[in-house]
Amino acid sequence: MTTPRTGAGELGDPELSGAQLAEPGAVTIVVPTFNESGNIRELLRRLTESVPARLPCEVLFVDDSTDDTPDVIRDAAQDCPFPVGVLHRDTPDGGLGGAVVEGIRKAGSDWIVVMDADLQHPPALVPELVAAGEHAGADLVVASRYIRGGSREGLAGGYRIAVSRGATWLTRALFPRRLRGISDPMSGFFAIRRSVVTADALKPLGYKILLELAVRCRPETVAEVPFVFQDRFAGESKSTAREGMRFISHLAGLRTASPIARMVAFGLIGLTGFVPNLLALHLLTGAGMHYLPAEIVANQFGVVWNFLLIEVLLFRDRRRHRHWADRAGRFALLANADLLLRIPLIALFVSWLGMAVLPATALALLTTFVLRFAATEALVYLPRRKSAAARVAKADAPAGT
Repeated sequence: MTTPRTGAGELGDPELSGAQLAEPGAVTIVVPTFNESGNIRELLRRLTESVPARLPCEVLFVDDSTDDTPDVIRDAAQDCPFPVGVLHRDTPDGGLGGAVVEGIRKAGSDWIVVMDADLQHPPALVPELVAAGEHAGADLVVASRYIRGGSREGLAGGYRIAVSRGATWLTRALFPRRLRGISDPMSGFFAIRRSVVTADALKPLGYKILLELAVRCRPETVAEVPFVFQDRFAGESKSTAREGMRFISHLAGLRTASPIARMVAFGLIGLTGFVPNLLALHLLTGAGMHYLPAEIVANQFGVVWNFLLIEVLLFRDRRRHRHWADRAGRFALLANADLLLRIPLIALFVSWLGMAVLPATALALLTTFVLRFAATEALVYLPRRKSAAARVAKADAPAGT
């Protein structure tokens, strides 16, 4: 194990190299930070007291701060008996979860412990998490508030407790197999073997990185250790309504990773579009508009509603492939083409197949739904294909250009 270093180009600097990381068999403690300068010294002091000398250890802060947190980390690192690194990100891609993934990429230890900087996760539990994993042969060890000996007492306020409990119930209901054995999927305090993590497979959004790791990396054996959620030592909570929306979006992205799940979600979102559609139709006809043009105009309200939900909940990670106006135009064209296609299909099923009107209508609705889902994926959210000329030019380009 390397000794603490704080000079230029060493572990206390923002840029880290693989050679500067802890040796295999050690533990890397990854701490994502955003304006946590008031907690850094106390966190490192408690880690120094808690981690035994026989456990090779390094701490890696992945920092998205806009204050002096990186400078405080470098200064406090000089008093630590273990290496302390800080990687400052200019762009906080993926939020806290993205910071953790960056830390995982840099870690070279057998074990990675993820914890918050605000001391609501007790540093004294770090050795116990690793020991529990070694003893049980587990790939993932979760510090849980919801098993015997655990408590959420530091989660102040009935509202926050209700939100935490509701989010826990929802995630376990959506992923019953992937989260088997995990009583606290909302925990941000856990240890995971580096060997089971494929960083490139992760698509973090917001602060619930444990859920991302459990669902996408699928650790085979899980253990839990109880912990008491502490009061924040300094600073303010980063939990906001915006983070709550990111969590919902993240859940939807995880749950709809497979094509079948995406198609089901696409259909459910389409059903919700009837609400703004019918409401707009009621208002337009009530204002004296003829029902035929009112139907056409009202349908656009449903189209806009569906587009917004699909953008946020279903295809969030594919939006970069096209400009939003391009996506919106294509989506509206497909949604309105659905109406034009449905009538000829009904006529075809009735005249050629001899079906009654109602089953023919149901079959036409199902057919156009499947076609619209496939077309939406292919024409709106898949990357553009490069032209043959562009592919040839790239193939012919000299190496290194």
